[in-house]
Amino acid sequence: MKLLVASGNKHKVAEIAVLLQDTAWEVCSLADYPELELPPEDADTFVGNARIKAEAAARATGLWTLADDSGLAVDALDGAPGVYSARYAGEQKDDAANNAKLLEAMRDVPDGQRTARFVCALALVSPQGQTAFTQGYCEGSIIWEERGTMGFGYDPLFLLADGRQTMAELDMDAKNAVSHRAAALRDMLPVLRAVVQAE
Repeated sequence: MKLLVASGNKHKVAEIAVLLQDTAWEVCSLADYPELELPPEDADTFVGNARIKAEAAARATGLWTLADDSGLAVDALDGAPGVYSARYAGEQKDDAANNAKLLEAMRDVPDGQRTARFVCALALVSPQGQTAFTQGYCEGSIIWEERGTMGFGYDPLFLLADGRQTMAELDMDAKNAVSHRAAALRDMLPVLRAVVQAE
């Protein structure tokens, strides 16, 4: 069965595809539907934004659609950048600019008060509009300079809770064992399997 991952972010799509490789789902992405334009992600929650994307893409394609909205929530910044994580430094969605802005915002925050978490909300929507939601979290803290060359987004600044590696120092398998997206998808797997069985 075909599952549309309503994202143009090839890194996210790759992570999800790896996590679903042992299921009956065949993953495709927005790259396979270049004519499809999604509405603005203007909700004030991760769940709300995931729902906007999933519902629009499912309606347009007639496919079961999985959408995620994810981001970084920093305690010292009252949960920012939150739902604005991708465009924290502007609409150009520039990872380097976002990381630079985050480091500047955290400049006077001491060790011990730099706690943060990655959050992922997943929305699964059927062609008929049935919906299911899950959320996953990954706890950690913001370090003082980037470390690691794997991953994307805020991964080089996010030190995992065990204090050993940043998200950007993990290979795909290691990241999928601990990431917020993997946690949300693990909770969604029973729903995805039930859909296959019902077909």
